[in-house]
Amino acid sequence: MACIIDKFSDDESDLELSSTTLDALKSFYAERDARAEQFAKLQAEAEERHALNVKLSMDAFTEDWNESQFWYSDETATFLAKQLLRDATPETSIAVVSAPSVFVQLKNLLNSDEYKDKPKPGKLTLLEHDNRFAVFADEFVFYDFAQPLKLPANLKGAFDRVIVDPPFLSEDCQTKAALTVRWMLKPQETKPMIIACTGERMETLITEKLYKSFGVRTTTFEPKHARGLSNEFYCYANFDVKPEEGAKEETPEAKGWTLRELGWKEKATTTA
Repeated sequence: MACIIDKFSDDESDLELSSTTLDALKSFYAERDARAEQFAKLQAEAEERHALNVKLSMDAFTEDWNESQFWYSDETATFLAKQLLRDATPETSIAVVSAPSVFVQLKNLLNSDEYKDKPKPGKLTLLEHDNRFAVFADEFVFYDFAQPLKLPANLKGAFDRVIVDPPFLSEDCQTKAALTVRWMLKPQETKPMIIACTGERMETLITEKLYKSFGVRTTTFEPKHARGLSNEFYCYANFDVKPEEGAKEETPEAKGWTLRELGWKEKATTTA
């Protein structure tokens, strides 16, 4: 009997976790609880702001540069959001892919006095990898560009307006994001509205391959980021934007944008 007890004691000691493992577990649970607390705080803040008709702010969502998160300035995000809402009707469906700062400004505009009496789009959806934006409940869909079609079936062919800002300046990321956009667009009975914001070195891929059939071109509008960005950044689209009457000088609204011709850089260099 003594031998059996001793053997059991040895096995029991083998099951004890090392101090290193215990510390790792404590750290894991502490991080998990902190994330849950942050989510609850963000959700409460979003609900309170909506109830009080207070503007939402991206300040609640700290950028994570390791996740390639670079929020637009409020001016840029608002200007892009306005284009997506232009002449919207209850039949309009808007998808925002990896551009949460534009989504937040869409929410602000739709909750503002300026749009109080205007028709509202019937559907507004944010596709985003950062689960903090799940505070927007049914309007949020988790999105991983590496699995571009792993999305709810009801999003297929559901949108006529899309803005996309792929997180990485690589052909793989850009191509997969474009696959998502194509999959989500409604059948082309009418021309969809497409805005793609990404680096200058993606220009040929964007305009001459991925979105060529939609007539997407480089625009004259240059998006700005809240904390700056070292890479030259372009806005691509398949429609012009007329200057807004009465807009303050030097604002994007006062300038609008036009589409550049394919090969515009080479032509500019030749005539210089």
